[in-house]
Amino acid sequence: MTTHVELRRGAYADSVTLLQVSRTVQGLPGVSAAQVAMATPLNVEVLLGMGFEVPEEATTNDMVVAVRLDEGGSLDDVLAGVDAALRDSTRRREGGSSEVAPPRTTAAALRRAPGSVVVVSVPGENAFVEAVDAVEAGSDVLVFSDNVPVAQEVRLKELATERGRLVMGPDCGTAVLGGVGLGFANVVSPGPVGLVAASGTGCQQLLALLDHAGVGVTHALGVGGRDLSAEVGGRSTLTALDRLDADDDVELVVVVSKPPAPEVAAAVEQHAASLSTPVELALLGAGQPDLTEAAERILARLGREVPQWPVTGSTAAPSGGHRLRGLFVGGTLASEAKLLATSLLGGAAEGDHTFTDFGDDAYTTGRAHPMIDPTLRLEHLAQAAADPDTAVLLLDVVLGHGAEADPAAQLAPALAGVDKPVVVAVVGTASDPQGLERTVDALAAAGAEVHLSNARAVRRAVELVQEATR
Repeated sequence: MTTHVELRRGAYADSVTLLQVSRTVQGLPGVSAAQVAMATPLNVEVLLGMGFEVPEEATTNDMVVAVRLDEGGSLDDVLAGVDAALRDSTRRREGGSSEVAPPRTTAAALRRAPGSVVVVSVPGENAFVEAVDAVEAGSDVLVFSDNVPVAQEVRLKELATERGRLVMGPDCGTAVLGGVGLGFANVVSPGPVGLVAASGTGCQQLLALLDHAGVGVTHALGVGGRDLSAEVGGRSTLTALDRLDADDDVELVVVVSKPPAPEVAAAVEQHAASLSTPVELALLGAGQPDLTEAAERILARLGREVPQWPVTGSTAAPSGGHRLRGLFVGGTLASEAKLLATSLLGGAAEGDHTFTDFGDDAYTTGRAHPMIDPTLRLEHLAQAAADPDTAVLLLDVVLGHGAEADPAAQLAPALAGVDKPVVVAVVGTASDPQGLERTVDALAAAGAEVHLSNARAVRRAVELVQEATR
C-alpha cells in the first residue's frame, strides 16, 4: 500500500469543487482513500483522522492532495487523474470554451451588469468587502457565505438601508426571486404568497408544504438566520416586508424565522400591521405554532383546503434505549425538532436527547455544507446507531437546486443496516431535480418512516421514544 501527500502552494479551489474532485479521485482504479482539500485547520484535522501526515508548514493558502493506493495502484496515473479532475472543474466553472473571461472581482462583474442581484459566496472573512461593493454599486445582494462577524452584518445592513437596497444574508441559504431560485432552492410554481425568511430550511419547509397543497410562491426573500436577533434588529426583514407589500402579485406575506429576539419580533409585528398586504407570522419559539401548523394557517387565510401530509413506509419497533438522536442538515428543522420534543417530553429532552445541526458554522468552516456533502453526518449516524442508549433516530433530507444530487444514494444503504427506528423528514417538491417520490421510496425501502412534514416526523419520533421507555 502506498500513501502520498503533497502540498500545492498557492493553488485554490472552493470546497464544493474540491469535494467533487475528491469523489472523482476516489473512484479511480487502485485508490483506497483520497482527499483533495485546502489546508484549513478543520481539513487538516480530517486528513489526520484519515491517517494522512500533513506537512507542518501547510497553510490555508495551500491545496493538499492526499491519496492512499492499493497494491499495484499507479501513483502517476492517480495524480494525472487529480490534475484532470481539477482542469474539468475549472472549465465547467468558467463556462467551457467561452471567449470572454469571467470577471475576477465583484466590481468587475458589476461593471458588466449594473443593477443585478449579486450573490456573494466566498470565505466569510472576505464576504463583507464584496457585499459592500455590490450595495454601493446599487445592487441587492445575497450573501451565501457563513462565518461573517455579526458587527459586519450590522454595518452592511445599515449601508443597505441608507442606499435603499436589500441584503439577503449573511448565511442566506435560500431565496426565490420571481420564480428563480438562488442557493438551496426548491422548484415551485409562482403564486400568491411572498415569504420573508430568517431561516433557510424553514423557508424550504413552507415551500414544500405549500407546493403539496397546490399553492405557489412569487418571491422568497431570505434575510439570514441572525436578522431577527437583538444585534441585527430585523433590518433586512423590514426592508423585505416593504418590497413584498409593494408587489401587486403578492396576496399574503409570510415571515418565517428561527426563535427571534422578543423585542425584534414585536417590532416586526408592529411594522407588518402598518402594511396594506396581510402578513402571517411563523416565528418559531416556545408555545408558538410549528411550521406545519403555520402552513395550515396560511392555507386557511387563502381559503384553500388543508391536505393530508404524506407519510410513506414504516419503521422498526423500538427495542431498547431511551434517547432520541436528531441528526439534521437544516438548522431551522433542528430548532423546530428540539422545541417540539422539549414540549412533548418535558425537561428530559434538554439533557437526554440531542438535536445536532450539521449546517452550523462550527461544522462548515473549511468544508461543504452537509446538504452537499453528507460525510460528517453519516459518520455520526453510524455512531448513534451503534449506541445502546439510542432509542430512535430522527433525520432530515432537503431537496432542491444546490443540494446533493442524490441524497438517498448514500443515506439509504446506511439506514438499511440500522436496527433502530428511523424517522425521516424529506423536505422537497414534486419538481425538485432529485425526484421527491424516488427519494422518499428509497428511504422507505431502507426501513425508514418518511414524512413531508418535519413537525409530524418529530411527533412520530417522540411517540416511538415514549413507547421504548414504557
